[in-house]
Amino acid sequence: MVTININGQEVKTSKNMTICQAAESAGHIIPTFCYDERFETEDKCGICVVECNNEIVKGCSVMVEEGLEIKTHTPEIIEKRREILESIIVDHPLDCLVCKKSGHCKLQDYCYEYGVEQRHNECREDLPLDRSNPFYDIDPNKCISCGKCVEVCKTLQCNDVLSLDKDNKRIKVAGDTVINNSNCVFCGNCVSVCPVGALQAKEKTKYRNWEVKKTQTTCSYCGVGCQFELITKKDKVVGVEPVMAAPNDGLLCVKGKFGYKFIDHPDRLKTPLIKEDGEFREATWKEAYELFVSKANKIKGEFGPDALGGLASARCTNEDNFLFQKFMRVAIGTNNIDHCARL
Repeated sequence: MVTININGQEVKTSKNMTICQAAESAGHIIPTFCYDERFETEDKCGICVVECNNEIVKGCSVMVEEGLEIKTHTPEIIEKRREILESIIVDHPLDCLVCKKSGHCKLQDYCYEYGVEQRHNECREDLPLDRSNPFYDIDPNKCISCGKCVEVCKTLQCNDVLSLDKDNKRIKVAGDTVINNSNCVFCGNCVSVCPVGALQAKEKTKYRNWEVKKTQTTCSYCGVGCQFELITKKDKVVGVEPVMAAPNDGLLCVKGKFGYKFIDHPDRLKTPLIKEDGEFREATWKEAYELFVSKANKIKGEFGPDALGGLASARCTNEDNFLFQKFMRVAIGTNNIDHCARL
């Protein structure tokens, strides 16, 4: 542990922290675009500048040391951040009113915080959008060259699909192709880390960040237990965002990120069904339980417990599957228990 001073507050923190991490732990938020604790970046944006022992340094890349005196919002620091924002926004598209990222965009938030206004664009050639895959769109015109999408794809997903163009420093697909012709697995982790609207999920329902509620829960697709937030608008799930927590640490697969639309599918069962005379009819849970108990007891009594078998599901939690196999082995008395994900 080391002791540092942040904006006049004495803070004890781990020496393995950056200035940004230490400041955030003490409630002093330093703006960042390119920083991510899960991988190293080249610290391209520079908006994380702070005053450290009377010198201007980048808070994302400097580790804390004993006795550091840090100021995060001096007039000079504020002016430097304003200059950085002005350099970013000078050729940024003027479509905040219709951009789906509005209300959840770091560039928009920081410009508001630091009083940076965008009245016109510098002349430049519009770059083509990539809408080739069904899960998300790529708009290089909105890219601010932070590089987070490139790093998460290369370092954490180990796919190396994205890169920054050497000429214009904006996002592109490696090999100068469209995303649907690349080796992208559509995990959407690049979409999750994008601080602006350069990478956006294709959603059937339009929503603004202030219109939705977020509920943390566990992904139901496999037994890993990935944590994410279900984004709901008027009790309808309209999106998914990963949570920076174990075991997935902010990452998801394509099913976890985009495979939620079955929730509102009209073919989903909403009540138990019982087959009578070759046709299914809706039944109550009490009817279904009583039918199962009577049939199971009859079969077990006539043919023994091994005449019964159970199929578990990867869509259930590990805890639910444990209880189900316990029920089959103890209550029914058979080891005939299998799982849809067994290979």
